[in-house]
Order: sequence, then structure tokens, then C-alpha cells
Amino acid sequence: MTEVSTARRSRITPEREAELYEAVLELLREVGYDALTMDAVAARTRSSKATLYRQWGGKPELVAKAVRHSKPGGSLDAIDTGSLRGDLHALTLRSDDCQMEQNSALMRGLAMAVHDNPDLLKAFKEHLIEPELAEFRRVLSRAIDRGEVRADNPAAEFVMHMMIGAFAARTLLDEQPPTQEFLLSYIDAVVLPALCAPNPAS
Repeated sequence: MTEVSTARRSRITPEREAELYEAVLELLREVGYDALTMDAVAARTRSSKATLYRQWGGKPELVAKAVRHSKPGGSLDAIDTGSLRGDLHALTLRSDDCQMEQNSALMRGLAMAVHDNPDLLKAFKEHLIEPELAEFRRVLSRAIDRGEVRADNPAAEFVMHMMIGAFAARTLLDEQPPTQEFLLSYIDAVVLPALCAPNPAS
């Protein structure tokens, strides 16, 4: 039964899957998460609703995977410049300013839905938050191995918090979208000093 289910789920080609994800993102920007329906996705993509449910199970997983698909390609494992600063800068430069502005607006629109919908929160944790946390930990592990970051530095657990905070606060405080220039400056002024601070006991 599992083999049959897997075979049925794999019928959508990568190209078709990308088209579906883009349509989901368009609908999210137009109507928001609460008003987005599987019927609307099916109509926009000329798909059957049964196919959508068979492939994704429901709206939360479909939306989470669509957002994940919209993020810059490639794993952080592929980024290894030889320094923590170089790795964090390379990560930031994977998205141009236009992509950052679009993603910022999208995530603002989804923030309340994630807060109010346990199934969406679970899907976001599985497909976005936990994979990115794991990748950041690998980047930091390499920095620790190189001696750039102390293994006991408490700031290491808050890198994602710092980056997400900067991304969100840029619009809230400055009324401007996040940009490469802003985030690179933030990394140099805030993130790296926190991570590479000397041991106060030394």
C-alpha cells in the first residue's frame, strides 16, 4: 500500500510542482492564508482538488512547501567560504533586494495565520524552521572547529532569532524593506560581535 501511495504522489513533475507553488504564493499575496482554499488553487492551476490533497495532504503543508520552494536554492552545506563572516554574507547574498521585499511581505501576511493555526505552525516547523536551524548549526559548527566561535558561546543558540528579528524589524522600525546592504551591515555590527566575542572570564 505504501509503495502504491508513493508512486501516486510522485506523478507531478518538478516543473509542474514549481508552477503549483508559484500559484499558491500568488494566491497568498492576493487573498491571504485564511481566504486561500484548495478549490482556488485547483482552479488557478487547472488541477483536480483530489490531486492536491493526494500530493500534499492539505493546505498547511502545501503552503509551507510553497514558501520553502520560494527560498533561494541550495543548502547552507554548499556554502563554505572558510570564515563565518564569509558564510553569513554568502547566505544573505543568495536573495536580491526584490526577493527580500517579496518574502518580507509574504511572511508578514502569514505571521498571524501561523500563530492561530497549529497545523500551519507544525508544517512551518517541519519544512522551514527546523531545516534552517539545522543548517545554521552546521555553519556554526564549522566556525567553532576553525576557532572563530567559542563552543560555549550562548549567542550561538540565537543566530536565527537575530536574523529573523532584523528582517522583521527593518519594516516595523524603519518602514523600509530589508535589503542586502542592511542585512550585511547588521551581520557585521551585531551578529558577528555576539558570536565572536572573547570569553569574559579570560
